[in-house]
Amino acid sequence: MTQEQNFSNVNFLTVQEVAELMRVSKMTVYRMVHAGEMPAVRFGRSYRVPQNAVEAFLKSAVVDQSETSKGSGSAQTG
Repeated sequence: MTQEQNFSNVNFLTVQEVAELMRVSKMTVYRMVHAGEMPAVRFGRSYRVPQNAVEAFLKSAVVDQSETSKGSGSAQTG
């Protein structure tokens, strides 16, 4: 049995809109969709990404603090 979902309250974004929001290229968004990192629905030849999926992705994005804390002064001259 298939699971039915109600999409009436979902806002969908185009790949271009997602790219602008995330400040990446459209190709990066397409790669994320094809890799399964970003859920999307295909309408004809174009993809639409649920806005809440983009928000969840951005909230879960982790910045490696250990790399940024090393920052200046860690380079050795010789």
